[in-house]
Amino acid sequence: MGWQIRCRHSIPSGNPMIFKDTPLEGAVILEIEAKVDARGLFARTVCREELERHGINAAFVQQSTSWNPHLGTLRGLHFQAPPHEEEKLVRVTRGAVFDVLVDLRPGSASFGKWFSIELSADNRRQIYIPKGVAHGFQTLQPETEVLYEMTVPFHPDAQRGIRWDDPNLAIKWPDTPHRLISERDQELMFFQQQLPPRP
Repeated sequence: MGWQIRCRHSIPSGNPMIFKDTPLEGAVILEIEAKVDARGLFARTVCREELERHGINAAFVQQSTSWNPHLGTLRGLHFQAPPHEEEKLVRVTRGAVFDVLVDLRPGSASFGKWFSIELSADNRRQIYIPKGVAHGFQTLQPETEVLYEMTVPFHPDAQRGIRWDDPNLAIKWPDTPHRLISERDQELMFFQQQLPPRP
């Protein structure tokens, strides 16, 4: 069950964005409600005023794109370490992905849990990823392109990640004849290795 909002400068007939909570604390699905006519459609995808009114930081400072020519390409699970933690808004502009979030925040009610959603050019969904949540995806179609908006500039020294096949997480990735993963991602640490040391 989501809620609808209307930006102050929406077109006269209204152009609400639809927000839906996820099982991970602070992670939100954004869906459009398009105005459709003979030309096609028009919909709002970002409204900073309303995003921030609902606790979402929309002060994006970088935008990146990821093009993936092959079906079964897996990227992740990535995050940035403090003090360079970032919030992300992710959507697919071509193709489709099985998108995964993992909550790494020890104080969160959903700590240690993962959530998945299909993002595609057809469904036009976006996922807002809060700080302290790792992110990754596997392509469901060839020629898939993913767009990221980030609230913190990328810091190479702060990049971290968790193994996609961590048995403690047991993420149910889609079966695929071939899975393409970078050497770096295959050498990422496990979830337990990312936890802060106990006093």
